[in-house]
Amino acid sequence: MKKDVFTKADILLPKAVFLENWSVVACDQYSSQADYWERVSERVGDNPSTYKMIIPEAFLAQRDVEIETSNISEEMNRYLNDGILETVENAFIYVERTLSEGQIRRGLVGAIDLEEYSFSGEDASILASEGTVLDRLPARISVRRAVPLESTHVLAFINDVEKTVIEPLEEKVDLLPLLYEFELMEDGGKIRGMCVQGSIADDIITALSNLHEKMNPLIIIGDGNHSLAAAKVYWDELKQSLSQEERITHPARKALLEINNVYDSAIGIEAIHRAIFNVDEADFITKLSEHMTQGGDYEIHLHSSTQNETISVAADCIGDMLAMLQGFLDEYSKKTGSHIDYIHGEETVLQLAKEPRCVGLILPAMEKSELFGTVSTMGVFPKKSFSVGHANEKRFYLECRAIRN
Repeated sequence: MKKDVFTKADILLPKAVFLENWSVVACDQYSSQADYWERVSERVGDNPSTYKMIIPEAFLAQRDVEIETSNISEEMNRYLNDGILETVENAFIYVERTLSEGQIRRGLVGAIDLEEYSFSGEDASILASEGTVLDRLPARISVRRAVPLESTHVLAFINDVEKTVIEPLEEKVDLLPLLYEFELMEDGGKIRGMCVQGSIADDIITALSNLHEKMNPLIIIGDGNHSLAAAKVYWDELKQSLSQEERITHPARKALLEINNVYDSAIGIEAIHRAIFNVDEADFITKLSEHMTQGGDYEIHLHSSTQNETISVAADCIGDMLAMLQGFLDEYSKKTGSHIDYIHGEETVLQLAKEPRCVGLILPAMEKSELFGTVSTMGVFPKKSFSVGHANEKRFYLECRAIRN
């Protein structure tokens, strides 16, 4: 493994703070359910919270990004100046996330080198899993330019069939100092994190190095592709003004994230469904049926207030099917002025599809064994192809890291 692909970091955690209010789910979740975020806002109130460090996508169209960015920066500086955050030095954090149905997802928080990461498809040790929606980057880049801290909702995968990197920590839990343990809001389950330093951390680095010798890319980004892409864009912009020495040591060169083993039994790769708004329902369903290649490989279930249909599609792989579908959706929305939203969870799609002039698309899920092989040989999946679990199982913002000297 190249030395700095995934490393320990100086990680900031809140102290003397009610963690149930501090930690909130990824900003790109519940994007069509503003009521979720309104509940979060009411719950957080005046308390310190990562909610005040993000712009939920549900509100992007209604809020001034420049004003929001200024507020976020001011809030982060307050947390730093008031001593709300304390440093866990040169460490990984071993995370056990108990999901709402009781499964435990195990991960490791550390920092990646953005020089080793690509979201545009070229060969690299760390790759995006799906295409980047460019118009989702500017707000994230704007925030990153202005703020002193990052917090992460990025979940990434390693392809560790033999379970050599993360799973051995299960047997060493008694040796790891507990950093946090609490219930996550809005049915998010439970989480606990333990400090990994010294020889145990060295063992992880060795195991990752051995894995990298057999596997390239070493890491594929599962959730949070756009946030990480924004960090990369900002770093490529910033480094132009830095000396060679400064480029090596500047904290913005790295980005905090959590790695998981794709073969962890608690990892569920879910489909990301679609809701199409402001459409002639019958016209949309007819034209989509005509566009998709008929066959028996995959099924797309369409729901609207007036009709329900199933389209059977022929495709060599799920990535090809999704590319065929996304190409149609992008072109149709461009021609008709309809709006596409990307939805986690079938129930939400079915509820939205009851609205007039809306069609909901329920898509098939991908087998997790397809992920590394597809990205390595075919490149990125189409945008919004899959999701790691349901919306309430996403990574919550919690740990922070300084991105300014």
